[in-house]
Amino acid sequence: MTDLHVAAKHCLDATDPAEKLRLTHETWRAFLAGELRADPASPPPAPIGPPGRPAKPQLVNARQLPQRGLGSAEGRAALVHAVAHIEFNAINLAWDAVYRYRGMPADYYRDWASCAHDEARHFALLSDRLAELGHAYGDFDAHDGLWEMAEKTASHDTARMALVPRVLEARGLDVTPGMIERLRGLGDERMVAILGVILREEVAHVAAGTRWYRYCCERDGLDPIETFFTLLRDYMGVNLRGPFNRPARLEAGFVEEELDRLAALAPTG
Repeated sequence: MTDLHVAAKHCLDATDPAEKLRLTHETWRAFLAGELRADPASPPPAPIGPPGRPAKPQLVNARQLPQRGLGSAEGRAALVHAVAHIEFNAINLAWDAVYRYRGMPADYYRDWASCAHDEARHFALLSDRLAELGHAYGDFDAHDGLWEMAEKTASHDTARMALVPRVLEARGLDVTPGMIERLRGLGDERMVAILGVILREEVAHVAAGTRWYRYCCERDGLDPIETFFTLLRDYMGVNLRGPFNRPARLEAGFVEEELDRLAALAPTG
């Protein structure tokens, strides 16, 4: 196989987490070796549907997820599971970005294949931590908000780049430092170290979203700031929560005007 789009679809469709990780790393290595490329003759992408994923976790409305404190072993495991679920979704999101959007520059495909590789490493770290806590991925319920947005934006690459990495995934930049401090206070240095790795690398992933969002705007003659807020309104009703991690978001390519406008739109509670 030499078609990167087909290889991405194989990764996307894998239901067993271990197999998805194996295929992801194998595909990334093949891409780096020059064995895979985005083939203009590749069959067009199929309509989006659920990605490959195991039967568990059970997916429920986010409001149905119980609130657990970090003071208990169960609460700590539930937090690790929630982050693992985000990372598992992020593998699928990265491969869907490779598979679905055609005719993009070579660096676009490199960025998202690299992101998939990183997210797979993150998921493996979190799975190991879950095992240390006596649990496995699937032991707790989860929600499907990230993939629901992928489905909404499937036909619109500009919206996908704006809203998945720069809104939903960027939320991790805001909340992870607080999680790190709470876990450090509880003495969970193993999870602190894992979250530190994830936070550093997620800045680059959000930056990739910024880079390709701006590319799409330039391609289509759109103002990137006004378009971003129009997409927020149209797809999300400006359903945001603050506060925002300004230094991390600036490093990830946001500009001060965007952050000021986001802060004005979002409650901080």
